[in-house]
Amino acid sequence: MKNQPRWPSPAVSRREFIQRAAVGAAAVVCAPYVRTAELPPPKLGIAILGLGGYASGQLAPALKLTQNVQITGVITGTPEKGRNWSQVFGFPEKAIYSYDTMARIADNPTIDVVYVVTPNALHRDHVIAAAKAGKHVITEKPMGVSVAECDAMIAACKAAKVKLSVGYRLHFDPYFADVARLAQDPAVGPFKRMSGGFGFTLTQPQWRAEKKLAGGGPLMDLGIYSLQAAGIATGEKVPVAIAAKEQPKKRPEFFKDVEETIEWAMEYADGTRADFITSYNGGINRFRGESDKGWVQIEPAFSYNGLQGDSSKGKISHEPAVNQQARQLDHIAQCMREGRESDVPGEMGRRDMICIEAIYKSAADGGKPVAIKV
Repeated sequence: MKNQPRWPSPAVSRREFIQRAAVGAAAVVCAPYVRTAELPPPKLGIAILGLGGYASGQLAPALKLTQNVQITGVITGTPEKGRNWSQVFGFPEKAIYSYDTMARIADNPTIDVVYVVTPNALHRDHVIAAAKAGKHVITEKPMGVSVAECDAMIAACKAAKVKLSVGYRLHFDPYFADVARLAQDPAVGPFKRMSGGFGFTLTQPQWRAEKKLAGGGPLMDLGIYSLQAAGIATGEKVPVAIAAKEQPKKRPEFFKDVEETIEWAMEYADGTRADFITSYNGGINRFRGESDKGWVQIEPAFSYNGLQGDSSKGKISHEPAVNQQARQLDHIAQCMREGRESDVPGEMGRRDMICIEAIYKSAADGGKPVAIKV
């Protein structure tokens, strides 16, 4: 009958039945613990500080793809933007902070990390404020507008016992992983000559052309990618000398207190030379490394997507394309969770600022080489 209990088969003894029942009961009791052990670790909570074009155009889409981090708050000077992010990502409006109230994030346990995405000259104050609130920090590039600012940020994060990383996305793109790999391939590298640059025509008035907010012109904004590419290609070696020249301005009324175009040459202890250019008045988007045995070229090289590569060993292609920012965020969050330094620590941002200061100094001195001391 349908509702009658089902008894064990006569072929199963009473003793066997009791043993099987005990095993089943133990499995039921232990099941929650087994499932919990198999679950991935919880995502770290991140607050985005500054909701401008990069945050909305690149970080927001990336945060929908990340596995190790999720957005749990924002810090903004525009409350309407904050409410929109709250609705899109589902965090409470009480997790919307202003620049004046951001110290209160110290009382929000859902925020583990702050990503600083404000104009360059504001990075120092915002990084230090986040560190004092007890939060790990990621700051956009360039890390600051001087080596002294980088030192202050590193010191503040060490004092607060939090981790500091820089938003260097090239380290997480597979095309530049191939650059690093080919540089170590005896059939191609090591590279003895590097060249390229990054530039576009800036037409709309904005903070990037104001020294008080940007700290400089295209070198700060775009040229730093060439410095990063050279670091990747040389195994993060530091040049021993830099010579630079600022080109005459074609639109001096637009670029009143920052460079429009600047070029520089870097020399390394082993004789390697790197020649780069960056500009707000013309397009270039290329990196090339070569030796007497082989070469590699990425063009476009520094875009958010659409990179293409070629080498003396054949074409370089990676499909489907990756999201650089999502990979960057996941790596940094994983390192923070494990208590170790990321591949793009604050010290790397400081190193690049040493080079940037040397480029400006050489250009101001008529191209006289500047020795690099890290």
